[in-house]
Amino acid sequence: MNPHFNEQASLLLVDDDTTFCHVLSRALEKRGYAVAVANSVEEAIPMAQANPPEYAILDLKMSGASGLALVHALHELDPATRIVVLTGYASIATAVEAIKLGATQYLSKPANADEILAAFGHYAKPDAPLNAQPPSVERLEWEHIHRVLQEHQGNISATARALNMHRRTLQRKLSKRPTTENQ
Repeated sequence: MNPHFNEQASLLLVDDDTTFCHVLSRALEKRGYAVAVANSVEEAIPMAQANPPEYAILDLKMSGASGLALVHALHELDPATRIVVLTGYASIATAVEAIKLGATQYLSKPANADEILAAFGHYAKPDAPLNAQPPSVERLEWEHIHRVLQEHQGNISATARALNMHRRTLQRKLSKRPTTENQ
């Protein structure tokens, strides 16, 4: 049972990956949450309007509208809703945008139920050190290059033109992932 509430807390889970939704919703139900599942932003908005959730877990990139649109809609509906945005395409820019729109936390996939609950502030390990060190310039550059590469469907030449750099320079930068100490 959820240790923070006498009754089940409502949680809206929105992701277009039905298998992920099924597995995560079962894990969260076992931890005492009343989980409502939607597979798109368009499906989630009426559900949230009918029964505003206390918590929401949203995928950033879904077919149709972006999860960021849902962050904004949920925050407008009830500013107290705690929202965690999950994504397989993490970047600093989208993390900042999600937080500005009202998200509580932003996590990279894969994330399990315990990591998500920790992002809400539940089940957090008191000994867990906070990573207060900002990412290095090399790490930020690497993330930006990969975001632009993804926008150009992996086309190195088009990405190099968009970044205004030589194709060989881009290939060299892509082969060098920043080390963990530079993150």
